[in-house]
Amino acid sequence: MIKYCNILLAFALLICLMPMPYGYYILIRYISAIAFGVMAYDYYYQKQKKMYVVTLSLALLFQPLIKIPLGRSIWVGIDIVVAAFLIYLFLRKNVFKV
Repeated sequence: MIKYCNILLAFALLICLMPMPYGYYILIRYISAIAFGVMAYDYYYQKQKKMYVVTLSLALLFQPLIKIPLGRSIWVGIDIVVAAFLIYLFLRKNVFKV
């Protein structure tokens, strides 16, 4: 189940492109912040500094405590790019075994 977390989070972020209740977006922010925080922790201990910085930055971007007002269109772009990034990580780890 853990190996599919990236795909599940990518799917959840892509659902954010549709009109959803506001509570869904808040839930996704919590889940994303936690998931990216855990990923940052893992990359830190694997000594992968670039991936650590990227995932830590994403954890801070999605954190739900201080809302970052970027506007709907910018958040849509962020959701698409981050979903693509998560799919890439999944494929790199599970399909290409790099």
